[in-house]
Amino acid sequence: MTNDATVARLVAARATDTNVGLRFGDQAWTWSEIVHQCAVRASVLHDLRCDGPFHVGVLLENVPEYVFMLGGAALAGATVVGINATRRGEELAADIRHTDCQFVLTDTRQAPLLAGSDLGSATDRVITVESDAWKRQLLDHDDATVPAVLPGPDALFVLIFTSGSTGAPKAVRGSQGRFATFGPGMGFTSEDVLYSCMPLFHGNALSANFMPALRFGATMALRHKFSASEFFDDVRRYDASYFNLVGRALSYIVATPPSADDRRHRVKFALAPESSAADAAAFQERFGIPIVTGYGSSEGAIIIRPIPNPKPGALGLPAPGTDVVVVDAATGAECPPADIDEHGRIRNADVAIGEIVRRDPQLVFEGYYDNDAATAERSRNGWYWSGDLAYRDRDGIFYFAGRTDDWIRVDGENFAAAPIERIIGRHADVAAVAVYAVADPVTSDQVMAAIELHAGRTFDPHALREFLDAQPDLGTKWAPRFVRVVDALPLTGADKVDKKPLRAAGWGCDDVWWQPSTGLDYEPLGESARTALAQRFREHQRDHLLPSKRFTP
Repeated sequence: MTNDATVARLVAARATDTNVGLRFGDQAWTWSEIVHQCAVRASVLHDLRCDGPFHVGVLLENVPEYVFMLGGAALAGATVVGINATRRGEELAADIRHTDCQFVLTDTRQAPLLAGSDLGSATDRVITVESDAWKRQLLDHDDATVPAVLPGPDALFVLIFTSGSTGAPKAVRGSQGRFATFGPGMGFTSEDVLYSCMPLFHGNALSANFMPALRFGATMALRHKFSASEFFDDVRRYDASYFNLVGRALSYIVATPPSADDRRHRVKFALAPESSAADAAAFQERFGIPIVTGYGSSEGAIIIRPIPNPKPGALGLPAPGTDVVVVDAATGAECPPADIDEHGRIRNADVAIGEIVRRDPQLVFEGYYDNDAATAERSRNGWYWSGDLAYRDRDGIFYFAGRTDDWIRVDGENFAAAPIERIIGRHADVAAVAVYAVADPVTSDQVMAAIELHAGRTFDPHALREFLDAQPDLGTKWAPRFVRVVDALPLTGADKVDKKPLRAAGWGCDDVWWQPSTGLDYEPLGESARTALAQRFREHQRDHLLPSKRFTP
């Protein structure tokens, strides 16, 4: 791939390709037909353009129009702003205003989300794909062809909102040149069918499905949105050879009833970052599909690739030629390797766990749109700071340890949440778990775990305590003092667990169990005990003049 490669050039290169490039339900388009639709939209975009950044908000599920608009924006030099449909009200409107969308393309189902909102430049410029006005625009430009002059590598192709799992979402800048580099190592051919049910407003779907399909001339198969119960019906209908998922999706599919057709497919492998090791193993055992996890972020600066025969919980190794390390955020020094005993317990977690950082000068982080402070925080000292915690073993293999705000400090000992989540996740009744710090009545933090049980299971407090006592790799301070049993863990729009509402609620809610003292079974945290804990916390905070960074009852 040359230095002047762009998404627009990749689109234009498919203009005479008669291989099927897109399937949606019973409909199909060849790549040649797709390029024509993209050229039509590029022409329409130029007609609709007004003063200001050439930004187009797209509030759609995974429908063909989204693909045509991505290609059309690339040809026109416009920027697609993928609007997260899981956001609501003022937060959704603020995303659109912040990214200076000139108009928003949506459908009649989602247009009510925008009704009456201040959308900045896009106010009164909301267009639905079913409207006669949009259909006329497309018909009027049906004779459009690929522009003779295409945008260069620096042209802004997309703005992708981060998941918002820590703080407000930020709009990551993605140039045509950077996106044109995605996919070459995935090894697809024009015979492959890449099934996509992850939202196209998310970087995972764009970089791991749309761009590889475009690069190789493979077929992209779409579904409106993810459905666990119909997932493999789609895989077989489209004869998919690959799919991409993220977060909790694997566990939802594994939870569906077994079928004699579970292994009737031609899927070669699946990409599922941020899936738990237990879910990946269960999925592969049932469906016979190798799961590739690894690590990557919306910002695109760091990629950690899986390794053959990985150790439990391992992310893998950084991409060749990149200087990716684990550092102490306070000093910038590299953290030493983890000292892991025969049970998998980290003896030196307080010094081995640090932030994942990329230090080499070939940094590809392009910053956040109109957010210089957040960009500076991510790229301070000329390095890219991921905001994610990890540790490395003596072979240099990375293991995820949570977000930077997942540090927990109990009795002077610092540790991260992710290793505890992996341990609790082994319990046969636990479908998903989130571990986080909450306020201790008299000191810094206590460990709290929110757990989601498998269907049909009930919480057994005695069994959980016995299970935790039997885990040889559970640190002496790691056992949760508080346990919250929830019907479903809160998720972001990208199916990642959202800890913000869990931290905000802390132990101040009705569905919490606790250990009154170490070694006892968990029991319900009743109103009187909760009131007493809150009173002790407030008295200690007052007496010691301690500001709280955690949940304050």
